Amino acid sequence: MIKTVRIVAAAAISAALAASCATTPASAPHNAVIFVADGLRYGSVNETDAPELFAARRDGVDFANSHSVYPTLTTVNASAIATGHFPGDTGNFANYIYANEPALPHAGGSRIAAIEDDNILADLDARFGGNYLREQTLMSAALAHGYNVVSIGKTGPTGVQVRGIINGAAIFLDENVGEPGGPSLSPQLTAAFAAAHIDPRAPDRALPNRVQQNWFSAVATQIVLPLLRRNGRPFLLLYWSPDPDSSQHGQHDSPNTLTPGINGPTSRAAVANASSNLGALREALRASNLAATTDVVMIADHGFSTTSKQSSTSFAASLGYADVPAGQLPGGFLAIDLAHVLNLNLYSASGVPISLSTPQVTLHGSHGVLGVSADAPQAIVAAGGGSDLVYLTGADKLALARRIVAFLTSQDYTGAIFTADSLGSIPGALPLSAINLAGTAQTPPPDIVVSFRTGDTGCATPDMCGVDVADTSLPQGSGYHGGFGRADTHNFMAAVGPDFRGGFVDSAPVSNADIAPTIAHVLGFNLPSIGRLRGRVIAEALPQGAQPAVITDAITSAPAENGFRTILDRQTAGETRYFDSASNTGRTH
Repeated sequence: MIKTVRIVAAAAISAALAASCATTPASAPHNAVIFVADGLRYGSVNETDAPELFAARRDGVDFANSHSVYPTLTTVNASAIATGHFPGDTGNFANYIYANEPALPHAGGSRIAAIEDDNILADLDARFGGNYLREQTLMSAALAHGYNVVSIGKTGPTGVQVRGIINGAAIFLDENVGEPGGPSLSPQLTAAFAAAHIDPRAPDRALPNRVQQNWFSAVATQIVLPLLRRNGRPFLLLYWSPDPDSSQHGQHDSPNTLTPGINGPTSRAAVANASSNLGALREALRASNLAATTDVVMIADHGFSTTSKQSSTSFAASLGYADVPAGQLPGGFLAIDLAHVLNLNLYSASGVPISLSTPQVTLHGSHGVLGVSADAPQAIVAAGGGSDLVYLTGADKLALARRIVAFLTSQDYTGAIFTADSLGSIPGALPLSAINLAGTAQTPPPDIVVSFRTGDTGCATPDMCGVDVADTSLPQGSGYHGGFGRADTHNFMAAVGPDFRGGFVDSAPVSNADIAPTIAHVLGFNLPSIGRLRGRVIAEALPQGAQPAVITDAITSAPAENGFRTILDRQTAGETRYFDSASNTGRTH
């Protein structure tokens, strides 16, 4: 990945500095900016905490019925934003996935690939045909139609946007710029940093993450936008803000308690941070005389919840750990519980044996390999916070799947269960196809997806005090996402600019999978597709656009022996499905 990224950054900046004649404003084609505030909940945007985001939503289109793509994780939604397709087509099923044998070259011997890593993204491309997503990205299509393309911000999701782009065509800058495996700076870009008196290396994250956030903002407004302006060609720019996600995960405002959880001062400061960065970006567009020709789409990859580690049924919670309060769920609890109930040995993702009788620390990474030996696994658990993926790698998948599902229906931490269509109907579970996780993906699909229990602390707006049981080493009271509650699916979404209506509240369902088709439409080019699990053009948000007919319903699985049923609440606009939440007994909001 090091060589590829170096070529991308250097050649793109060189092309930008070889500026063509600027197009006059009257004839200028439109540009698009996608501003992603990682982990921003719809309800977090108000006039006090996020004035710039609030004003943009008020003045443009307010997507009030917004949806994160499930699983509600960063790279899942990064792939949806990049391609307009759901995970069943992109193969980006979670932040951590099983990518077949052997382990990827940069995975450190782990069977689980951590997608928020530039080197792992390159490994995935190498293993899966040059573009692990298979679908063409919006940036690749824009590039083919003469646009400059830029992806800047958080490591991982920014790299997802530029898959399939080769020969030095995109400007790509993330948190690892200048570091081994990260984007490298060309001489021209190095000079631009020096001229702007900006350190060419990104600061580390902190709580709150103000310094790093301001660095990205300065790079975008003082270096990248001036280059694009001088170049004169239309552009597509994605800016992925690490906050509020980074601070909401790491905040210490609520140690071992569910309130205030992610509604404390650290999280609110992170929201304000992201809002301020948006304000700086829009002001730079105005100062560069680009605002009148630039659409700004503001979204979040997912919502957020406060982490609960409570269970009265889990075997893992009954054990003693040096780093977990007594009686609480440790990181890796699902892998531990499954190894126990299936009477299988447990190993870390890199093959280190894990003792179930005398555990001293949580399972490293929360992922687990189950089998007679590490070299002959029968199941692999990829932990993902509010949801885990289970890959079955043994001979009799169906029998093992039925045992696992039956066990999951007995656990108080289980919210909803989904199983591969190839396994047939399993009581208590809905098929993966019901949530757009079965399509044309190249990467191995999971056999079982379990969303953990969700709920709230009883506030007036449940989406704003959501609680997830999460398979993570982060403690109770921290923040997480990935689950199937409305607090995690209700992300922030808005748009403002020349191609969008003003002062319009859209009541129809929309999701992150709709962003790429909509931007391609307003910029006037086609976004090719291979798979059929695709979002829609949000026509009602455009001038003279018609509101789609919307159907709201729910589907329910066959009952398990103990009566457990998975219930999926959903909406349909035209032919596009949107998933509100999934539960089993109405505990999910």
